[in-house]
Amino acid sequence: MTTTFFLIRHAAHDNVGSYLAGRMDGVCLGDTGKAQAAQLGGRMAREPIGAIFCSPRERTRETAVPIALACGVGEIAICAELDEIDFGDWSGKTFDELNGDAGWRAWNNQRQEARTPSGETMLDVQQRIVALITAVRERHQNRCVALVSHADVIKAAVCNVLGLPAGDCFRFDIDPASITTIVSGDWGAKLIRLNEIA
Repeated sequence: MTTTFFLIRHAAHDNVGSYLAGRMDGVCLGDTGKAQAAQLGGRMAREPIGAIFCSPRERTRETAVPIALACGVGEIAICAELDEIDFGDWSGKTFDELNGDAGWRAWNNQRQEARTPSGETMLDVQQRIVALITAVRERHQNRCVALVSHADVIKAAVCNVLGLPAGDCFRFDIDPASITTIVSGDWGAKLIRLNEIA
């Protein structure tokens, strides 16, 4: 028995790519992101989605709502396991500011071992998303499930499926409002589609 997972990165907020949003409150979708979320709803309506799980961040919840409406899913489950990496003091800083921080450079050069100011590593992120996928698979066998999350969380899951070190997350992209599809079963997991744009 298998479960199909659609790993969906939140749609764009107004300043995506200019600063590190992390777990900051009040980071919401801009007009472009709202249009992307509506497109995601239309795309996901073609799939028999049985459940939707979502990060606690505003931008992921705003992305999940049009999907739930389009798919007829009445409730969105909020999951801490899907939350953005806890970047601590780095949250809210521009990437220009961060590039002058030795800790930030170490984080990007040594993702296997480096920790954010809050103490989280990519392996920590990978463990929480893989544990969630395993638990959800047990409850939703032979069904399709949407997980609405963040780029690095999705990258950690993909690295696990492909048997790549977590530090190899830079070898592929996860764009805003993209869909990455994996199938998971007792035999393991396989990647079906990576970074599909609705």
